[in-house]
Amino acid sequence: MTGTRARIAVVLFNLGGPDGPKAVRPFLENLFSDPAIIALPWLPRRVLAKLIAAIRERSAIANYARMGGGSPILPQTRAQASALEAALQSRLPEAETKVFIAMRYWRPTILEAARDVGAYRPDQIVLAPLYPQYSTTTSGSSFSAWKRAYRGPGRLHTLCCWFDNPGLIDAHVAQIRRTWDAAGRPPVRLLFSAHGLPEQIVRGGDPYQWQIEASCQAVADRLGPDWDWRICYQSRVGPMKWLGPSTREAVEDAGRAGVGVLIDPIAFVSEHIETLVELDNDYAEVAAKAGAPIYLRAPTVGVEPPFIDGLADAVRRALDADGVCPDGAHCPAELVRCGRTRQKRPSA
Repeated sequence: MTGTRARIAVVLFNLGGPDGPKAVRPFLENLFSDPAIIALPWLPRRVLAKLIAAIRERSAIANYARMGGGSPILPQTRAQASALEAALQSRLPEAETKVFIAMRYWRPTILEAARDVGAYRPDQIVLAPLYPQYSTTTSGSSFSAWKRAYRGPGRLHTLCCWFDNPGLIDAHVAQIRRTWDAAGRPPVRLLFSAHGLPEQIVRGGDPYQWQIEASCQAVADRLGPDWDWRICYQSRVGPMKWLGPSTREAVEDAGRAGVGVLIDPIAFVSEHIETLVELDNDYAEVAAKAGAPIYLRAPTVGVEPPFIDGLADAVRRALDADGVCPDGAHCPAELVRCGRTRQKRPSA
């Protein structure tokens, strides 16, 4: 400790991404080995993960090649961590605050981050996922991995979700308006595209869909009543029924109606394969074939000042709350797998 200043560690969780072609298969194996993704016993899950990774490796390498060979998610997360650290230092001048990065399926891993945080010897720790909307498959999985990995000191605070955070909403509004203005304000249908999730996970009480809908409504309310907007879901994997409508279907519907498309990646805070390849290329082609007169895509919130300020405020508030807590609205009681509810259950 430096003098009498308290040390605060903030851990930013994200998915991670392969940094080159050789990392693609192990990244995919890590992803599909997660019990939050494939709910099977360890051995069959591991065998299935290796099989899926082998099948998907070639196409995944080709997609990452379209982005220069690897995912940009780590450098973008580093930029967010640096901006967040500066924002927190201005809010907490009496403390020494350091932001750490923990990627769920690639490097720096959660285990590596846990070791670094332990070496820092913090007085307080805030777990802050870069997933604004909570799901057991994203934030929940990361929190569980942290619990297994961390053995150091520090009073723990967990920011389980921040889907209606004012700074987050303002940043989305700004990116949408900036994109629309730059295109000359054409008539468009605004499509909020979120990463999909199997319906059976949502039926089990996962709050992700409810929180996505709340985020979209908050952005739409800020934009005003003249916008035509819809929610859709992308990145489906496997044969199970996923949340719908799919982004492809929503883009095709707009094209058939002769309406332009403006896509906002509502569940993503940094650019990666789902935005730079899936949204910018694959669905742009779908829009052109469907007859949409224009196709626009708002950037992710990145290091936009409202976003960073909103996240810093959420972290600051989390320091005043014990355990797992949302920043903003609480989930309905029937969503029994939300982060806050799961904390109270002995089996969580």
